[in-house]
This record gives sequence, structure tokens and C-alpha cells, in this order.
Amino acid sequence: MNEALRRAMASAQMTDRELAERCDVDTKTVGRWITQPGRVPHARHRWAVADALREDEGVLWPAAAKTAIKVGPDREVAEVFPYRSAVPASLWRTLITRAERELTFAGYTNYFLWLEQARFGTALRRKAERGCRVRFILGDPDSDLTRARERDEDVPLTLSTRIRVTLAELEKLAGAVDARFSDGHAYLSVFRFDDDMIVTPLLTHSVGHDAPTLHLRRHQDDGMFDRFASHVEELWTRGRPVREDPDGQA
Repeated sequence: MNEALRRAMASAQMTDRELAERCDVDTKTVGRWITQPGRVPHARHRWAVADALREDEGVLWPAAAKTAIKVGPDREVAEVFPYRSAVPASLWRTLITRAERELTFAGYTNYFLWLEQARFGTALRRKAERGCRVRFILGDPDSDLTRARERDEDVPLTLSTRIRVTLAELEKLAGAVDARFSDGHAYLSVFRFDDDMIVTPLLTHSVGHDAPTLHLRRHQDDGMFDRFASHVEELWTRGRPVREDPDGQA
């Protein structure tokens, strides 16, 4: 019996079913986590459990935490996924929920976030009201680069359409969220949540959800996290204000 997990669930007054829903797994899977102490969940599930129960991962699975300790530059790589679509919705939700200082979404369209995250706009407004800086960096729907990428993707739901959906949602958050256009991230999406980051390099002839994805967590100065963070800041500095009306007023 994993007594630490059982006690944490009891303390949080959370049932097997409730924890399973929070972690996007089957109820029987949670049961095996409890009754089979040698069974260690995947890293993303361990993190989701720790977040749901407000308990440290090392307390729930000390052996896994010990073996996961890294040294060197790669210690900032928390997880890797072969496709962005393989990143659990619970991980995105947890990263957004935990962020207190900064949320930056530097995807070319950011369209998928509005589809996959329930009440995403409400969550962003609440974060902004609590002092969190919320920024979006988007591709310009009318740029030559966007049209070139549309020809490359060749999908019915075009890049420009997806960008305009995001722009329409951002208009509802006027005053709470900042947004700028940039061409410099057409083939690299970076999403920052305080000291966590999702990085997606776009491969040739592929769309965003098919791109390989890294989950980074900051552990050092001038490491991988800081390099991508500097890239985002440069995009923001060089970015153009998003225009909200046809008269060209920002």
C-alpha cells in the first residue's frame, strides 16, 4: 500500500474517481497507484497528482523523485513529448493555474488553447486581476509569411482564420491582456508560465499539434529556459501592436 498517497487523498478528501478525473486517467489506475507501491505513474501524472493533493511529489513517490534528479544543462528538461497533442490538457491547466507572475503565449495562432482549455478567457482575466502579466504574441493574419505558411500547411482551417479567432477572444479581454504581432516565431512556439515553459519547434510541412514538444523548468542562469525566455522578450520588443479596428488604431 502506498500509505503516503492514501493519507494525502484522505487529507484532501478526494476519492479515487475524483483524483482520476483531475489526472485524466481511469479510476482503476488510481487504485493501482494506491495498492501497488512499486507502481510509479508517468511524470506528468505524478505532477498532476501532487498538484491536485497539494503535496510534494517526493513525498508521494520518493524513489521516483530520487531517480529523476539530474545534473548539468539537461536538468531543465522536465518532460518531452513527440507531439504537442500528446501534452495532457491537465498539464496545461496546472501550469496556467500555478502561474502568479507571468503568462506568455507566443504561439503563431494560439488557437488550440481556446478549444482545449475550458473557460480559458475567464482564467486569464482572473490571473490579470491578481497581478499576473498576461501576454500574447501572434502572427499577423495578413502578412506574406502567414500566406506562405498557409500554402505549406494546406489545411481547410487556415492560419489566418485561427489567428482571427484568437484576436476576437482577446478583444473580450481588452485591458487585461496585452498582445502583439511578430513574424519571428513562425516556426517556434514558446509558452511561459513563471518558471515553467512549453517549447514547440515546428517541423517542415507539419502543423502545430504534430510538432515535438519540450516541457522546461528553470534551474539555472543562462540555461535552456533563459535562452528561450530571451527569445520571447526579443519578439515582444520588436513586435507590432495588434490593431483592433480597420482605421489602424491600436
